[in-house]
Amino acid sequence: MTMIMEYHNPVLLKETVDGLAVKPGGTYVDVTFGGGGHSREILSRLGEGGRLFAFDQDQDALKNAIDDSRFVLINENFRYLKRFLRFYGVKEVDGVLADFGVSSHQFDVAERGFSTRFEANLDMRMNQQNELSAFHVVNEYEEEQLRQVFLQYGELRAAPAMARMIVAHREQEPIVTSEQLKAVLKKFLPPRYENKVLAQIYQAIRIEVNQEIQVLKEFLEQTPEVLKVGGRLSVISYHSLEDRLVKRFIRNGMFEGEPERDVFGNFEVPLKKVNGLIVPSKEEIEVNSRARSAKLRIAEKI
Repeated sequence: MTMIMEYHNPVLLKETVDGLAVKPGGTYVDVTFGGGGHSREILSRLGEGGRLFAFDQDQDALKNAIDDSRFVLINENFRYLKRFLRFYGVKEVDGVLADFGVSSHQFDVAERGFSTRFEANLDMRMNQQNELSAFHVVNEYEEEQLRQVFLQYGELRAAPAMARMIVAHREQEPIVTSEQLKAVLKKFLPPRYENKVLAQIYQAIRIEVNQEIQVLKEFLEQTPEVLKVGGRLSVISYHSLEDRLVKRFIRNGMFEGEPERDVFGNFEVPLKKVNGLIVPSKEEIEVNSRARSAKLRIAEKI
């Protein structure tokens, strides 16, 4: 069990699974398997007739597969949720859980390139088979594309200047490693805020490399289709971009604009929120600092 917890210490474990209101004979999906912490908790609440499907596109996560006849691990991106559930003959499920954090394992393995702490080649691919890597984004994106990535996904005010500096530098030589990228952007990294700004830069590139916002939207749009009436959705997000999308989708059934209202001003949405926003306790943050920015939202299919 130690190896699994080292791989990824699940955030808001009890609260997230409680949010699913697990029925012993139900069918559930954990779309972000990682170290399997949430999946194990769900399985502990299922009876013999229950089933759990899990998704993870990262080959490393397969080593954590659970030996249990009720469990199936699908080595795919959860943007294909509906397709692969259909493949297994499942049309509707009782609950879907998603934890959008990068796993501790991915941060801690230097060569994956996710962490600001290590010297590593620019990579950041969740799925090692994907062609698009951080190297490609940093060295081949046009200046305007880079500016958009930093602005939209990193919410960095210095995005235009950062993009200009990267483009100017790579004309002399490619930017291959995380340390080279830090050196190029040094003027934007005052000692007091270096870690915060670096985290924003890395977040922006990682989201672009893995198409995280697009994947999140595709996933959320499928959830009302795969959930039974009364089925639950339990979602943990870690930055405001994700959380805004989750919140809007639960409230409006869409990401932009407002749903159409009838003559009485009412509108129909596929989900309704259950309770309010849930965040980790001080105690949990002390034990696991990565829990600090976690936000849990729970919804039910109407």
